[in-house]
Amino acid sequence: MKIILATHNDGKVRELQELLAGSGLEVLSLARYPRAPKVVEDGSTFRANAVKKAREVADALGEIALADDSGLEVDYLDGAPGVISARFAGEEHNDAANNKKLLGLLAGVPREKRSARFRCVVAIAVPGGGVETAEGTCRGFITTGPRGGCGFGYDPLFYVPEPGKTFAQLDPHEKNRLSHRGKALRNALPVLQKLAAKSALGRF
Repeated sequence: MKIILATHNDGKVRELQELLAGSGLEVLSLARYPRAPKVVEDGSTFRANAVKKAREVADALGEIALADDSGLEVDYLDGAPGVISARFAGEEHNDAANNKKLLGLLAGVPREKRSARFRCVVAIAVPGGGVETAEGTCRGFITTGPRGGCGFGYDPLFYVPEPGKTFAQLDPHEKNRLSHRGKALRNALPVLQKLAAKSALGRF
């Protein structure tokens, strides 16, 4: 069964392809579909944005689409940056600028008040049909400076107590085991397996 990942974020594509490796699903990046619609993520929640992306891409391309929306929620900042995580410092989606702004807002804040979580909602849409969702979270702390050279986004600042590392210090396999996106996608696997079974029977 073919499934389109409704994102142009290369980091997300790599992570999702690894997580779905061996599932029997042919995972395709949205970059292969130049006629795909550019979806405006104007929802007030991660779920609203994920559902909108998945539904619009599935209906436009006539294929099953998987979309996610995820972001960082910092307790000291009352849940910010939240749904605007990717454009926290401006519409240009600049990771370095976002990290700099976050560190500036947390300057002088002690570790015990730097708690945060990454949250992800995955939506799977069938063209002309329904949408199902799954969610995953990962709790951690915001460091006082970047650590590690892997990952993307806020990964260099997000410290996870269990391995004692930031996301940017983890290899992809370990990150996928712990991450919000990995958990959300694993929670979505039953939906994907159900769709794969229907596809094999030619039911859509």
